[in-house]
Amino acid sequence: MLPPGRPAPGVALIDPVPLYREGLSALIRRTPGLRWLGSTGDPHAAVRLHEQLRPDVLLIDSVLDPVGHLTRLLAERDPALLVIGLVRDAHSHANYVTSALEAGVRGVVPRSAESGQIVRVIAETVRSRGYVHPDLRPKERPTLTRREYEVLTLIADGLENQQVANELIVSVETVRTHVKGILRKLSARDRTHAVSLAYRSGLLIGCPAVFE
Repeated sequence: MLPPGRPAPGVALIDPVPLYREGLSALIRRTPGLRWLGSTGDPHAAVRLHEQLRPDVLLIDSVLDPVGHLTRLLAERDPALLVIGLVRDAHSHANYVTSALEAGVRGVVPRSAESGQIVRVIAETVRSRGYVHPDLRPKERPTLTRREYEVLTLIADGLENQQVANELIVSVETVRTHVKGILRKLSARDRTHAVSLAYRSGLLIGCPAVFE
């Protein structure tokens, strides 16, 4: 994992679930080439933990740092610190991953990943100073026409086809055609599924629309 002669990187964790902290502690302790330093479930204690333990790698549950404030604070204090985000399902979309990396996170891995995957992400982040688990790598967002994007936005606001038609001053048949195009491009089963996929991909979460 590391070049000969280098000390094993120290690992610490910030996570609110005691069982998860205990599990990761056991995992790191039995992994050659890594040192377990400690953990806390209180994000307000993170700075103190960092000052006392000086970890090389600090894993943080995404629910405790949803907008990257904690990561940014720690990265400013210690530029060499490797913060790895343990990403919950609710945050497993392109917007969160991009924002986390911009805040200073060096690695991201699903919090529910297998133990071996978490160890591999730690190792790769230490080796290359940055790593994104394949399941969290931003995927290319579907390309919608401007009108399809407008229709999708109105659907997300809860409007039915006739209401969308009234809002855009088009026929309801035109709206149905756009909806069919949206479902095809997003590989969605229905309107509700399309909205869900659009939010998960970042298409409808404060991102500029991607138009043809």
